[in-house]
Amino acid sequence: MTSTVVGGGIAMASAGTLELWRWRRDRGVQHVETRRVLYGSYLAALAKSRHTCSLMARETALPDDDRRRAVWDAFEPCASLRYELAISAPHFVVEPAEATFRRLRDIRDTVAQGLPPDSDAYARGRTQYDKVHLALRKAMRRDLGADT
Repeated sequence: MTSTVVGGGIAMASAGTLELWRWRRDRGVQHVETRRVLYGSYLAALAKSRHTCSLMARETALPDDDRRRAVWDAFEPCASLRYELAISAPHFVVEPAEATFRRLRDIRDTVAQGLPPDSDAYARGRTQYDKVHLALRKAMRRDLGADT
């Protein structure tokens, strides 16, 4: 009788431990997947905004108000995703995400002012953006375990 009770207790403890381990593993996988989707959305919003800035910088015949509105509208989704990322990602991803956001904002402002794509300010902004954007992608890959 005693051996049956002890055996049952061991089986229950083993099953409980195994279930806890599975739950933790599944929760970790779910968190990684959530960040992967968020990172993809943020990168897509940045890319769309960057592309719009590039197009609007070349649209010299477009009225200033239309150019300004187009770049501001394209940039807006980046802000809300930036806040989501700030509360969901580790610090080593948040820092380059913020830097990328600020550099894209600089490009947006340059284009909104009507400066052409061959201006020093635009070229400098593009170079700075490309540098921080690369750092952001590397940090995201590291967080998601894609560089292991």
